[in-house]
Amino acid sequence: MEPIWLAAGGAALAVGLALAFAITRRSSSSASKRAHEAAQEREPPVELGETYEFGVAEFTDHHSGDRVAVGKVEGFVLFTEDVPSSVSAGDVIRAKVLSFNRDHTSADARFVERA
Repeated sequence: MEPIWLAAGGAALAVGLALAFAITRRSSSSASKRAHEAAQEREPPVELGETYEFGVAEFTDHHSGDRVAVGKVEGFVLFTEDVPSSVSAGDVIRAKVLSFNRDHTSADARFVERA
């Protein structure tokens, strides 16, 4: 086979892969946007002052810069502070809801105990 045909085939493959990547990225981005919009339209499944049990998905440095646990209650995100360093991702904890963010799409909570 001639080198020009090999180069053309390689270029076509590269363009095809780039297009597939762009389409996949765009569809997952729009799915994330739709999920965010849906979350803004529903009432939070948690109430201020109530305690909920959930699994810790990960840890982050949320607003305060301190280590906070991230978990979900019925798909609703809770950022939980004052979590002991002995708690790891995957552990189940109980936390009391303190406040909602501006759009009520997530809430801040305080660690109560391990479940």
